[in-house]
Amino acid sequence: MLLFFLALAPCMAHGLMVPAAQKPLEPKPLHDERKTQADFHPDPFYKPYSSTEQISACHRGQGPAGVFGAETSDCDSPFSLVNATFQWIEDNLKGSIDFIIWTGDSARHDSDEEIPRTEKQVLDLNTMLVAKFTEVFGKDHNANDTDPMNEFVLPIVPTLGNNDIMPHNILSPGPNRWTEKFSHVWRNFIPESQRHSFERGGWFFVEVIPNQLAVFSLNTLYFYGSNTAVDGCAKKSEPGYEHMEWLRVQLEFLRQRGMKAIIMGHIPPARTESKMSWDETCWQKYALWMRQYRDVVVGSLYGHMNIDHFILQDFQDIRKKTVKGKGQRVAGMVPQSLEDDFTIQSSAEYLTALRTGWSKIPEEPGPERESMLQSGNAYDIVRSLTRGKKHKSKREKYLKKIGGEWAERYTFSTVTPSVVPNYFPAMRVIEYNITGIDGLRLPSQVRKNDAEETELNNEHDMDVTTGDSIVTETKDSKKKRKSKHKKHRKKKPEFTIPDGPSKSSPPGPAYSPQTFTWLSYTQYYANLTRINNDFHDSVLAKDEDDDGMHAEKKWRKGKHRDRKPKKKLNPQSFHYEVEYDTKTDKVYGMPDLTVQSWLKLAKRIGKYKPAEEKELFDDDDDDDDDDDFFDNEERTDSEAKVAGSYGTDDILDLQKCNSRRRKHHGRKATNRVWFTFLKRAFVGTKSDEELHEKFGDPIDEEGHQ
Repeated sequence: MLLFFLALAPCMAHGLMVPAAQKPLEPKPLHDERKTQADFHPDPFYKPYSSTEQISACHRGQGPAGVFGAETSDCDSPFSLVNATFQWIEDNLKGSIDFIIWTGDSARHDSDEEIPRTEKQVLDLNTMLVAKFTEVFGKDHNANDTDPMNEFVLPIVPTLGNNDIMPHNILSPGPNRWTEKFSHVWRNFIPESQRHSFERGGWFFVEVIPNQLAVFSLNTLYFYGSNTAVDGCAKKSEPGYEHMEWLRVQLEFLRQRGMKAIIMGHIPPARTESKMSWDETCWQKYALWMRQYRDVVVGSLYGHMNIDHFILQDFQDIRKKTVKGKGQRVAGMVPQSLEDDFTIQSSAEYLTALRTGWSKIPEEPGPERESMLQSGNAYDIVRSLTRGKKHKSKREKYLKKIGGEWAERYTFSTVTPSVVPNYFPAMRVIEYNITGIDGLRLPSQVRKNDAEETELNNEHDMDVTTGDSIVTETKDSKKKRKSKHKKHRKKKPEFTIPDGPSKSSPPGPAYSPQTFTWLSYTQYYANLTRINNDFHDSVLAKDEDDDGMHAEKKWRKGKHRDRKPKKKLNPQSFHYEVEYDTKTDKVYGMPDLTVQSWLKLAKRIGKYKPAEEKELFDDDDDDDDDDDFFDNEERTDSEAKVAGSYGTDDILDLQKCNSRRRKHHGRKATNRVWFTFLKRAFVGTKSDEELHEKFGDPIDEEGHQ
């Protein structure tokens, strides 16, 4: 399970205010953060000091399974980790967040043949986590309130994970027993007017800030390539088709109401040249919707994959047939699905494929006009000022390639690491802008009749049987349409193509800093190796995948697999700590979380040319030293040459490298931004040596390893 904690922040101010819901009808101050959390996978059978072997799964035997979890193994989360996580949230985050996004997978894996999962157990584990949310965020003295949506001091938006059903990955078209049962388990999270939609297909939305901002909970199981009970989003008979139509209709209503939307789900729309997680017909519609509603959608959040990374959706990958309203599959196109559970090897292949794609992002030119003016070259100045339309500057060509000044050729999705300790447990707090919003009330403070007026009734807007939107035509429009058909009898589109933003409307909050634009996020993690305190030193074994084996379903026994823990349990106090904060992080250097910032980061990760002078050095040095070196010190001729050729992002501190040549002799060159991205992808559980051996090879000019 993954939780996104969101806290709204006024631009240029970061003070957090304590939520006070004692007076339900008075305006409640918004904060500047929201929280996201993913993939808890609680396991009631977990036993400390049990074996991490696949045959035991941390349920029996003797081994290195720690009190709070067996990090880097495939074992699930002990209840002690779940309880400690919620306690830490209550002590450190409660009162500074506005709503929570919970991206599913709240039951254990079915990994132990001796203790198979049951439907009752899956539902009980989800109910247990609802109870934990109630302990931390439930309202006091609320016994006489009959409104199920008034149980919490802040909105909580859950979604179905592929392990929240049985068999895992397989969800048949709704209504079905799972949507009906979860509509009861999550009755305090799903608005009354959304119950029918949820029971029908497992999707709904919540106006987390009434009349301003909604969070859409997608049922990504109907898009998932591994769900063999459904068949994509092309046919009207498929739940994926209906789901996409529902999303289109609701986004259109939000546009008409002047609202914004956050999209969330469990399985992300991961897509590389060779593999993808969603069915291609679903990805095509999703990308088209995100393009057409880019003035409405603020951003999207997902879990499932356990590794910390982001994804760019390139609208140039939308097929022409999709734009024309044709959703059929391309003949001969059979994409390979991404594995359900990533091994280290498959994660490495996936991340490398992402980097290869990012290496093809158009190169941003330097400040051409300014350099001409400074050089004083009269010919260049006159040529620049009098250049006609046929002779565009490099920057004009670049902007055209990326979709204009705001990079509207792309959008992004963030994928957050999980609480389950496949690596280290993690959670994320996102800060975003509430400038210009005064006196807003959270849903818990809106009268029931007020909420009913603002909620959308899906049945009035859409035929839930076919998924078709219902449009009322006037007599004049009918005549006009018939006359056009007589002249040009085009084939009717298979689905409705939404209109894009008005040409006069400004770019949306995902592209231009404004209200609801994401400003930064703080990534937290719990170092279980230190907290469990089971070994006399912190030396870890190398990953099993390092032996060159490429088994797709290989069980990970963890880095402590061959070690004997201490005789007595003696854990340290449990806590999460900051892994990095994009607001202050100098490696990523992101001024905000707009598409432009993600695009530039992706390009820096993908761009790399090795220099002979560079070597990889230990990452325990302070980042400030690396970034300040070229700013405050004079460079030698060779250093200046390297910096001029490859940019400061790729240049490691040469003085420090020279002092460590003997220690790191023979290492391969590594882009520092790429290397940092990898360390964070695995939540700091991989050593420099491991990452270097798997990812240290330089890429060529076309971006291939």
